[in-house]
Amino acid sequence: MKSTASPEQISQIIRYAWEDRTTFEQIEERTGFTEKQVIDLMARELKPSSFRLWRKRVGGRITKHRKLLEKHLKGPIDEE
Repeated sequence: MKSTASPEQISQIIRYAWEDRTTFEQIEERTGFTEKQVIDLMARELKPSSFRLWRKRVGGRITKHRKLLEKHLKGPIDEE
């Protein structure tokens, strides 16, 4: 884990984490932080009430996970 992240990097990761359309995979590609590391960073950097709000917001959100989003966009295939 990157324990030596600068304040600017931390701010950037928090911004990405709050964005609905930025997946955890994209965050990892851009910053090197895995989903677990982002969650740990958010828990450490946000107030407890803000962290709970964020977790509720991103929990199960298909746009935060590339695989869920791709599965959703493909949808069921109609057979005729």
